[in-house]
Amino acid sequence: MGRSCCGRTTPACCALPVLSRMRTAVALLLLVLGHVAMPLEVPLDLPQPPTITHESPKDYIVDPRENISIRCEAKGKPHPSFSWTRNGTHFDIDKDPRVKMKPHSGTLVIDISDKDRAEAYEGVYQCTAHNEHGSAVSNSIVIRQSRSPLWSKEENPPIIVQEGAPLVLKCRPPAGLPPPIVFWMDNNFQRLPLGQRVSQGLNGDLYFSNVVASDSRNDYICYARFPHTSTIQQKQPITVRVANMDATNETWPVFLNETDFFGDVPTEERPPSFQVPLGRTSSKMVLRGQVLEMECIAEGLPTPEITWSKVSGDLPTNQASFLNFHKTLRITGVTEADSGQYRCTAKNSLGTIHHDITVTVKAAPYWIVAPQNLVLAPREKGQLICRANGNPKPTISWFMNGLPIQNVPTDDDASRIVEGDTIRFEDVVPGTSAVYQCNASNEYGYLLANAFVNVLSEPPRMLTPPNKVYQVIMNKPAVLECSSFGSPIPKITWFKDSHPNVLDGDPYKFYDNGTLVIPVAQAANSGKYTCMAMNMLGKSDNHVYLEVKEPTRILKQPMYKEVQRNRDVMFECKVKHDSSLIPTMIWLKDGGELPDDERFVVDSDSLTITEVTEADAGTYTCIMNTTLDQDSASADLRVVEKPDPPSDLELTDQRPRSVQLTWIPGDDHNSQIKKFLIQYEDLLHDRGRWHNLTEVPGERTTAHLKLSPYVHYTFRVLAQNDVGYSHPSSPSRQYRTKPAAPDENPIGVEGLGTQPDNLVIYWKPLTGLQSNGPGLQYIVYWRQKDVEEDFQSVKVANVSKFTVGGTPTFAPYEVKVQAVNEHGVGPEPSTVIGYSGEDLPKAAPEHVQVQVINSTLAHVHWEHVPFRTVRGHLKGYKVYYWRKGSLHHHNPHHSEQQVLTFNGNRTHGKLPGLHPFSRYTLNVRVFNGRGEGPASINQEFETPEGVPGQPSFLKVNPSLDSLTLEWGPPHDRNGRLTGYTVKYQPVNNSHDLGPMEVLTVAANETSLTLPNLKYSTRYKFYINAKTQKGPGPTITEEAVTVIDEAVASRQVDIATQGWFIGLMCAIALLILVLLIICFIKRNKGGKYPVKEKEDAHADPEIQPMKDEDCVFGEYSDSEDHKPLKGSRTPSNGTVKRDDSDDSLVDYGDGGDGQFNEDGSFIGQYSGRKERDTAECIESSEAPSPVNAMNSFV
Repeated sequence: MGRSCCGRTTPACCALPVLSRMRTAVALLLLVLGHVAMPLEVPLDLPQPPTITHESPKDYIVDPRENISIRCEAKGKPHPSFSWTRNGTHFDIDKDPRVKMKPHSGTLVIDISDKDRAEAYEGVYQCTAHNEHGSAVSNSIVIRQSRSPLWSKEENPPIIVQEGAPLVLKCRPPAGLPPPIVFWMDNNFQRLPLGQRVSQGLNGDLYFSNVVASDSRNDYICYARFPHTSTIQQKQPITVRVANMDATNETWPVFLNETDFFGDVPTEERPPSFQVPLGRTSSKMVLRGQVLEMECIAEGLPTPEITWSKVSGDLPTNQASFLNFHKTLRITGVTEADSGQYRCTAKNSLGTIHHDITVTVKAAPYWIVAPQNLVLAPREKGQLICRANGNPKPTISWFMNGLPIQNVPTDDDASRIVEGDTIRFEDVVPGTSAVYQCNASNEYGYLLANAFVNVLSEPPRMLTPPNKVYQVIMNKPAVLECSSFGSPIPKITWFKDSHPNVLDGDPYKFYDNGTLVIPVAQAANSGKYTCMAMNMLGKSDNHVYLEVKEPTRILKQPMYKEVQRNRDVMFECKVKHDSSLIPTMIWLKDGGELPDDERFVVDSDSLTITEVTEADAGTYTCIMNTTLDQDSASADLRVVEKPDPPSDLELTDQRPRSVQLTWIPGDDHNSQIKKFLIQYEDLLHDRGRWHNLTEVPGERTTAHLKLSPYVHYTFRVLAQNDVGYSHPSSPSRQYRTKPAAPDENPIGVEGLGTQPDNLVIYWKPLTGLQSNGPGLQYIVYWRQKDVEEDFQSVKVANVSKFTVGGTPTFAPYEVKVQAVNEHGVGPEPSTVIGYSGEDLPKAAPEHVQVQVINSTLAHVHWEHVPFRTVRGHLKGYKVYYWRKGSLHHHNPHHSEQQVLTFNGNRTHGKLPGLHPFSRYTLNVRVFNGRGEGPASINQEFETPEGVPGQPSFLKVNPSLDSLTLEWGPPHDRNGRLTGYTVKYQPVNNSHDLGPMEVLTVAANETSLTLPNLKYSTRYKFYINAKTQKGPGPTITEEAVTVIDEAVASRQVDIATQGWFIGLMCAIALLILVLLIICFIKRNKGGKYPVKEKEDAHADPEIQPMKDEDCVFGEYSDSEDHKPLKGSRTPSNGTVKRDDSDDSLVDYGDGGDGQFNEDGSFIGQYSGRKERDTAECIESSEAPSPVNAMNSFV
């Protein structure tokens, strides 16, 4: 037993494991139910009574245009023969030439090519299949001819109905077999629109809860479609005219004489009442398993809404559905639990009404246990059970070979005992095989079942195909079949692979029919399985194979997408599956196939939709199928777009200063409308331009608009959602407001003088929308402030300024501007203070003083000028200053004048950025809006010394044994120079700095020589100037001593020159020639001693060279230590390959030089050659040109 959490104290701990086990058990039961509950199959090569395999339905409606085929198929050994009864008596088919029986079959084919003969063969037919072991009987088959009668001719007078009254249009379709399907259409074969107000009843009638003017038409046509014969019958059109009694004229009474009239009084709003069913209660009976449909249709004004409930309980959730706009309650698969009282409720704003329907559920017989075929060995026992239920309780009747069992001869009763719904068999003997029929019937129907008892002695045989391979998905049930037959029934045992032990216990489950089930298959369960069937007569085995596969899983599911129209969208669907299974991915849209559109591109793991349209919205599902399993995932696609523009703009509640605007929103294209923007166009003052007026929330479709007088308004509405604004709606009709006096005066009023003797009054003119009427003008008022006088005024046209002349300079004035039109003046304007024109200030600042703070900063002070001398708005003071020159006689300087502005009524300011050790001059001026006044008396001041600037330049001049530094004095000395500081330090190849040397140089020196520096070394130099205030910024430079570098440069230059290389080659050749001559003279007339020694002790591995070949003998790496023949050998008798590292080729042009394979140089020089002797001498040591050169040097 595995561990369980149920031992813990928390009861909920057991919920998940128990629920999981319940689900597994249910799935396993459904999986094996088909295997275990299959009826017993006897191999057809064994004797057996007949078994009916196919037959026509009990209620068989035939098409009179086709031959009648009554099916009856059976099997048995020997093959059965067939006979028929019709209406309870034997049907002799040989006597009717129109009736034929198919060969090796009991199926009847009746030729009714003469259509008048179809009805002659209506009746109740029953087929019997019999052989020497028994007889099987079919159901009673009722044959009826389908009928599609014509509509009876009738005249339908026009129906006149008062607007708002209820109406019922009767259909009354002809009775057909089967009943027809009824629907309403117009003359154009278009279905009539149905809804909450207009609906079709179950009987086909058309119900109007209340009629409206648009219901007037002359083509209400009821159609009846007979599906069995594929024919449609049409009722005569019905004309309906909807009248408004308030507008009825005197001609109506004459017309009413020939028409039906519904509702002869004016209709008003009324509470609901039921059109069907009538009364407060009704009842309905339905058979178990059938479909129950209940309807409630109510009339009323406003249109009532229908709701349903069950008084005696809850509505069945999975079986119940609402049709016909909630007016029909449909329950499928009715059971006894669906009986009870149901209530429909009709409700509108004026009242509520109920109707109760009592439902009674009856039941035709249905099986609880149907009898099954029984195979018994001699002396065995068994039983047939026929158990059925119904309401009322069905009656059970037994038959044997088609005869009532009580009529069977008594000599067959020895082993058979009938006990109600059960027949028991004891000690059966061969020859007692038979077919037994059980009939369960009540007033609503019957059930008939055949079951044979076959007495056989048969050893086991396997029915499952051998070596069958079962493939299952991991963690799913594996069902291994071992179908066998034998009499007595064989015992089944299972083995796995080559193990001799019988399988038993977990994880295996065994069933009576031999099936082996592994509830949760794992990879370890894969392998070969053997099932063995055994009875007293023998045994038989079979092998099957189980392969457990990895499950298919979607690793990356498609995600919800929201995309704008005409954009592209992609759904991903990445899958993992067993490598031995071939996957197939399909995509569905809303449960169906993808549209046949090239915009839908399916890749191995994705679906791409290009240029999305609104029709592409929906649910997309990717399904990965293998031969064993599948996995699927879905995602919704929402296609959004800017909303459609609103429509049907209407102006209501029209008032002088307001109007009500209503509209109908356009399609929001799947993105909720957030708000509506209302714009207007003023056709009178600003034609062609639209202005925003107001916004309202998206759930509103009306707006109360505040308006201005004397405007010709046209409105339009724009809708906005998350995507953006819609196109504007079509403009509304024009709405003109009446003129009125101005509601407001101009804004932005100010008085400013442009000349010393004037005052200009400015304002922002009113717009046409603000004018409120024609003839817009302005009344301009002004008077000098603090002077006892009345306002002066003038009326001007629609302009934006007015100039008052002759004013004193810079005097305050009270000004105001009032709007006026032909219908009156605007409100009292507010007064603002303005000033007449300014003039230049008359006075200069006095008592100007300068305080020097440091070498670059000074502080300036002055006194206020009298206010009366400013003659305008005091803007501030300006300080003009300039540098006259440096205090150093070597550096005279004159700079341009500079200005610092100090806004406001200031009396001091700072002058930054001055040059040290300089002489400056300044003055101060006051300024107003018109300009500057006269300058103050010039003041001079001097700045003290500061640190000097950087030396103007620095350069280093190298020589053979020293470095000379030269520099220039600073451009900005900023005082008297006291000297220079010189620093320097060596720099190595990694740029690390060495120790610092510091030297001081007098102020009048501008150069310095540094002797005894290291050869070929880089130095870094630093120089700055000094005053009494301190040192200034440093200038740096780097330089290299050149003594060693110059020599090396010359050597390299000589070594790479062509003349030098040629000279070296000539010297080397001369030396080699001298050596050769020396050797020849020494050995003239005989061999030299070394040669004799070599001949006496010749190495056998060294082959002599041919006389005509003046080359060296070959040698290998393994012989590097051996001397070459003909080579000079040192006194120690050894030769080394690497005695010479140099080659003449390295030094430019040479003679006949060659390289061997390892890259060493071989020089070849030849002396006098004779036919019989030749000697080739190799110089094993060539003189190095560098060494030679060094020897000369």
